[in-house]
Amino acid sequence: MITKIDKNKVRKKRHGRVRSKISGTAARPRLNVFRSNKNIYAQIIDDVNGVTIASASNVDKDFPKAESKVDAATKVGEIVAKRAAEKGVKAVVFDRGGYLYHGRVQALAESARENGLEF
Repeated sequence: MITKIDKNKVRKKRHGRVRSKISGTAARPRLNVFRSNKNIYAQIIDDVNGVTIASASNVDKDFPKAESKVDAATKVGEIVAKRAAEKGVKAVVFDRGGYLYHGRVQALAESARENGLEF
């Protein structure tokens, strides 16, 4: 019998393993990435207090038009880094959400680093 591989199920399993090892604190919150087929979202989360400090996505009302999905991810990384800096956050723990580190996830991470976040 041939079974179909559910990519999202595999991703969630991978994400669960990663989340069991990393956690965001007030001093070093977690930069979480969620990627859908069309959109990308980033949140900076303090897991101890259960609070989202800053967030950005390409579905925000004031988000500039992007040419491609990778360009949108780059802009989201830039915006979330600037919003974090406004709240006084400089160092974060990167949580790639079980996604492989390439493409849009990599573009978001590198853009956030270039705009002042350390991880």
